[in-house]
Amino acid sequence: MTTEHHTLRTELEALTTEAFRPELAEIDTLPTLDIARLMNGEDAGVAAAVALRLPEISAAIDAIAARMAEGGRLVYAGAGTAGRLGILDASECPPTFNTRPGQVVGVIAGGPAAMVTSVEGAEDSAELARTDLDALGIGAADTVVGVSASGRTPYAVGAVEHARALGALTVGLSCNAGSALAAAAEHGIEVVVGPELLTGSTRLKAGTAQKLVLNMLSTITMIRLGKTYGNLMVDVRASNEKLRARSRRIVALATGAPDAEIEAALTATDGEVKPAVLVILAGVDGPTAARLLEESGGHLRAALTATGG
Repeated sequence: MTTEHHTLRTELEALTTEAFRPELAEIDTLPTLDIARLMNGEDAGVAAAVALRLPEISAAIDAIAARMAEGGRLVYAGAGTAGRLGILDASECPPTFNTRPGQVVGVIAGGPAAMVTSVEGAEDSAELARTDLDALGIGAADTVVGVSASGRTPYAVGAVEHARALGALTVGLSCNAGSALAAAAEHGIEVVVGPELLTGSTRLKAGTAQKLVLNMLSTITMIRLGKTYGNLMVDVRASNEKLRARSRRIVALATGAPDAEIEAALTATDGEVKPAVLVILAGVDGPTAARLLEESGGHLRAALTATGG
């Protein structure tokens, strides 16, 4: 065994996410329902582990929202499961919050092919992370969130170090305490979920924890940016029948208006929910609603206050 391999093995053995649990050594001999109960019991602790990190998560969100309000982008960077979760979260922002293309984006070690296939070796390259970020033209207005269960993945750590050097806001999301990733970032978030049911299979609890935190980062940032009205998705993009029906329902919930008035308002605003709500609640026409929203930076509540609504 080379010194390099020995060092890596020692490093992995010291990680909570890689720890071996002797009490589960005969899990494969158990009935299926018992294994399912064990797994479910493991998962039950994930939300509690996230709860311990809420102050750090909130601080990161406020910093992200401030940059995005100035036109910055939110970029997730990770390898394997962590990279896929980032891309998943980013891909769901345009339909949910009507974000511009590229406003929330995920990069994964090994590129798009790594979404569906394991690209061996890509996670070991900090250079690859630098190249991927440079292709996006990362600058001071942007935020880069490095995601890595181990907190030592060279691709994620390299992304954060490079982004920070470029003046971008950086967040390091890891599932081990004292991680290199959190140390490299301005905002370190370490959600320690403990050893996995299958030794080292960090797509399990660690993956669930990362999904929960990424949901918070994007959703609460969008709430801060005025992409919602109360708990309604007023910036939803109606790109199919289901979403058109949801748009009508959101306008109904926000205004209590009858169907005919809702249809008229949506027609006046080209199907856009936010101005349609303003048309109804403030009694203005479509173009006025659009102007009021532009003046309030897209915040529906602020636009309503401006009209005395």
